[in-house]
Amino acid sequence: MNWEIVIGLETHAQLSTKSKIFSGAATAFGAPPNTQASAVDVALPGVLPVLNVGAVEKAIRFGIAVDATINRRSIFARKNYFYPDLPKGYQISQFEIPVVSGGRVVFRVGDEEKTVRLTRAHLEEDAGKSLHEDFHGMSGIDLNRAGTPLLEIVSEPDMRSAEEAVAYAKTLHALVRWIEICDGNMQEGSFRCDANVSVRPEGSAQLGTRREIKNLNSFRFLQQAIEYEANWQIEQLEEGNSIEQATVLFDPDNGQTRLMRTKEEAHDYRYFPDPDLLPLAIDEAWLERTRAHMPELPAARQSRFQSELALSEQDAASLVSDRDTADYFDAVLEAVDPDDSKAAAKLIANWINGELAAALNRAELDLTDSPVQATALAGLITRIMDKTLSSKLAREVFDGLWNGEGSADEIIEKRGLKQISDSGAIEKLVDEVIAANQQQVADYRGGKQKAFNSLVGQVMKASKGKANPAQVNEILKGKLDSG
Repeated sequence: MNWEIVIGLETHAQLSTKSKIFSGAATAFGAPPNTQASAVDVALPGVLPVLNVGAVEKAIRFGIAVDATINRRSIFARKNYFYPDLPKGYQISQFEIPVVSGGRVVFRVGDEEKTVRLTRAHLEEDAGKSLHEDFHGMSGIDLNRAGTPLLEIVSEPDMRSAEEAVAYAKTLHALVRWIEICDGNMQEGSFRCDANVSVRPEGSAQLGTRREIKNLNSFRFLQQAIEYEANWQIEQLEEGNSIEQATVLFDPDNGQTRLMRTKEEAHDYRYFPDPDLLPLAIDEAWLERTRAHMPELPAARQSRFQSELALSEQDAASLVSDRDTADYFDAVLEAVDPDDSKAAAKLIANWINGELAAALNRAELDLTDSPVQATALAGLITRIMDKTLSSKLAREVFDGLWNGEGSADEIIEKRGLKQISDSGAIEKLVDEVIAANQQQVADYRGGKQKAFNSLVGQVMKASKGKANPAQVNEILKGKLDSG
């Protein structure tokens, strides 16, 4: 029997507010345990929550970005369950009426465009954290995270492979960073996914029983966990066993999922409206203010790069893979200020996606930490376009920029890298090479193209790589063909 995998993701994006969602306590990562937990966060008797308007603003931004419905009225509810790091005995979340309903995320898997529908995105508070590593025979509780604002983004079960799920998660990760609602730091828990995985016979319309894999904090673990879980479920069904709805954890050490608890249903949490919080009301004026301050979204910027600058779909998509790269590209293009913006755009894209990306990868640096600032790369691009530098010499100048040796012009001057474009000087080098390589000249005239390439190489070597390659080809060909 052939099986189909069905996947939906629940993603928790920590909103980048300076204070918590219902208290004024700080949200900074890495503080000593329990130093950022206020009376509200630890649920002392008599304290009341106060909603952080900044968290709502960020939820609205997300709803606009995914073309969702922003509900003008939404309600906070109490989700009741016991856990040691949840002092209140309930989590404040949204259930029946979330702040964001619907929406979609469009992404590519290879050459194919995919769309995943969103069910909802709702505001809620995070719980604290249980600490096990530093204690023997007991656990510690750190309530610094208690009350940290989260936007839980729930997808429909529209994904059919681990590869699709990872592509969706990466696109969502880039989006929340692009619109500046979440820093996306997965190691610090700012962006983490729960994967609902089930399998069903291929062609069946009925969904299988799902198991939820909790707290996946890397794209690699997300892919490994889904692949293992799907294969495990298929094996169980083919052996005649049934799947029980459950919550499982992924162990990256052995690459397997393991049972955490049988899965609760919504009614098990006894949701009811929080009596301490009024319904959240969002009026049209608030929406319009938020829209007015939204950045140009990735799809719109990619379309602009393609339509106005004639970049290929592949180049444009690579440049908008994150906002830092897109902004860097725009900054370089603005600093170059060429007569032919389309030619400059293609050259800049090649350098950002090529030499710069490779150098950053080797150094394990983000673009924001690049030693080559946008204005520095613009200086290099300018000298390529005015034919001061050949592509080979440009790479040498780039190395100098990377190592902090000054501007492109300073490096060209210090290293004597200016391209030779004087036709008389090049003609002299060509004459010398022809005179010294008569056999290769004869081979070329006898129809061997490789001999011509060899002669070009000899001229470039004689010029120490500084001769303009296009001029070398033109002058050499003219002399050989006329002889």
